[in-house]
Amino acid sequence: MSSEHADDAREVQEPEASRIALTWSGEPGRHEELTHGMLLDQAERAAAALTRLGVRAGDRVAVHLPLVPESVIATLACGRLDAIRTTLPVSLTVPELVARTRESSARVLITADAAFWDGAVRPVKAVLDHALARGAASGVLPDRTVLVVNRCSRPVSWKPGRDLWWHEALGARAATR
Repeated sequence: MSSEHADDAREVQEPEASRIALTWSGEPGRHEELTHGMLLDQAERAAAALTRLGVRAGDRVAVHLPLVPESVIATLACGRLDAIRTTLPVSLTVPELVARTRESSARVLITADAAFWDGAVRPVKAVLDHALARGAASGVLPDRTVLVVNRCSRPVSWKPGRDLWWHEALGARAATR
């Protein structure tokens, strides 16, 4: 491609990259907008993080997130890898989560520290932690990697070697360039 055509292609792509792709309103007063370029960059970084965690085409990634931008990013990342996104609704009970995580065979689970709904902060990771502990105790759930999205800045229980912060896992790509 000549440099003239490359410049024309960039001009067509750049305006699209700067257009808003996702608008999200959530927790009290919290509003986020991601452009196409930002969303694609986050998806690429999430796909790289999942690859470093061993996710390959055909593998399952279980997503246990409220309706937040990271849920969309996780979906796009799975699509980039031809991985299968399995949704674990945050409304599931511990026994339901044990069954669904066992059925999913996901090697990576993505959850949030907590979430706002009905005007209160509700635990999300704590419920998943209980399900993973119950499943491990009964021998039905092997240890898996848990990526934790920080949405409410609340203290959460942490299992070293299993739990990783989402933002740190996505940031690791930039550090390895």
